[in-house]
Amino acid sequence: MATGVGITDQLSAVKGVSLGTTCAGIKVENRRDLVIFELAQGTSVGAVFTKNAFCAAPVTLCKTHLAQTNNIRYLVVNTGNANAGTGKQGMQDALQTCEQIADLAGVEAHQVLPFSTGVIGEYLPMDTILKALPNALSDTAEDHWLEAAEGILTTDTRAKAASQVIEFNGETITVTGIAKGSGMIRPNMATMLAFVATDAAVPAQLLQQMTREATDQSFNRITVDSDTSTNDACVLVATGQAQAAAISSDQDERYAALLKAVKQVMLSLAQQIIRDGEGANKFIEVAVEGALNTEEALKVAYSVADSPLFKTAMSASDANWGRILMAVGKSGVEALDVDKIDVYLGDAQIVAQGERAAQYTEEQGAAAVAGEDIRVRICLNRGEVSDTVWTSDLSYEYVRINAEYRS
Repeated sequence: MATGVGITDQLSAVKGVSLGTTCAGIKVENRRDLVIFELAQGTSVGAVFTKNAFCAAPVTLCKTHLAQTNNIRYLVVNTGNANAGTGKQGMQDALQTCEQIADLAGVEAHQVLPFSTGVIGEYLPMDTILKALPNALSDTAEDHWLEAAEGILTTDTRAKAASQVIEFNGETITVTGIAKGSGMIRPNMATMLAFVATDAAVPAQLLQQMTREATDQSFNRITVDSDTSTNDACVLVATGQAQAAAISSDQDERYAALLKAVKQVMLSLAQQIIRDGEGANKFIEVAVEGALNTEEALKVAYSVADSPLFKTAMSASDANWGRILMAVGKSGVEALDVDKIDVYLGDAQIVAQGERAAQYTEEQGAAAVAGEDIRVRICLNRGEVSDTVWTSDLSYEYVRINAEYRS
């Protein structure tokens, strides 16, 4: 199951981006599993990718193509097969997909970026994919964001999408994005798969800066199971099709406004991923305050958010706060003075200066973890830096989904 209500935004079309989908039958019949983005001439592209050393062939090829040109015209995404751990054949298959789109659309192969998601270690069913590409291309339209969001899913139970429309000095700029991800979630400089577009005009180098900054504050603050995918990628495109002058530097006041909108879209997508974590019954916020620096705050937050013992307790709505202390203590923060630490579950203080708070009752703890949304606040009281990570619980359903993933 999933928590929350799913997509809440009215999805807005982005001028210069058309999306097409088709049911290729890569793994499951009669469901969308192949998606194409057509980008207007002159579109800038920013992208970040997984740091997993076993990165998939499409990740490697995307990096190669982006090094050759920033005049990217098409993105292609297949589900059902990750094309990871597939060696030279995997690279050839990813390239052949790009070449086929290039032939059909009249562009160069290096102007196409490929993305895959699904089972690791299996070769792409190339006959199936190549046969389906014309159908996806013929389906492209500016208002197909929801269909594309559905077409990139794997074990997700629902689509993930978000939009922001901003007005600035009489100019209207749109930001819309989709993402997929449910398990194998602990992004490292990227996310599972996320595609965000704006019709603002932003040069490539500046857009890359924006991509990294927005990703770091959204997708790099979530975890379902501490595992970084082989296929993670986050792409931000700027088509320049809005009736607005180009944003030429990060000192332009419009840069901050656009960055804020991009962050809002990416954070919404990231949190939708957590709410749809495999088998998720709980949406958990772990906030760390009073750290010396961001690295320290995240060490503590992720130590708690990734702890199987903490996550299983939350799944059972058990306010077993000893597991929080355990996770804080093993985080690796140097010279951590546990006698200064305060911990809260919701509004209830459960730990004061390293021990059970005098006023705390089990009834308070039970109330704090009874609902779908849980907030843990850890005050280290040793500095001025705060940061937050979002995670899900670890349920019986998570084990079932991953035990049966290939069956």
